[in-house]
Amino acid sequence: MEYHISGHGVYYLKYHVVWVAKYRRRILKPGVKEYLEKLLYGLLRSMPGVGIELIGCDLDHVHLVMDIPPKYAVSDVLGQLKSQSASRLRKKFLWLEDVYWKEAVVWSPGCFVSSVGIDEETIKRYVEYQGRQDSGQQRQLL
Repeated sequence: MEYHISGHGVYYLKYHVVWVAKYRRRILKPGVKEYLEKLLYGLLRSMPGVGIELIGCDLDHVHLVMDIPPKYAVSDVLGQLKSQSASRLRKKFLWLEDVYWKEAVVWSPGCFVSSVGIDEETIKRYVEYQGRQDSGQQRQLL
């Protein structure tokens, strides 16, 4: 587990993200999938600190495990990735115009996001340890 240090704090924020192709169309064929993976990594260059740890694709949806620093809203990051990837996919794969009847879409508007983090027992042990350590330091000062 790797913690990240920013100018004002330490964080560990990972997210499991899923978004689907509009109408659940099975557009993520092997060539499209490979291009999309490279494209997503490239799009992250404009968002320092945001990273993709893992990408998994089915024919009609994408799964990501991502690091997103607290300075970014998760919805803003996903909105940017989805809109820019849709635009570039439509330019690269012209057959998508036929799939979506000339609509300027590729992805459904929604998504699924879940935090991936430290388990509850680890956090409880950490908090309990801090409480004992702090009370011991207080007694030494008195």
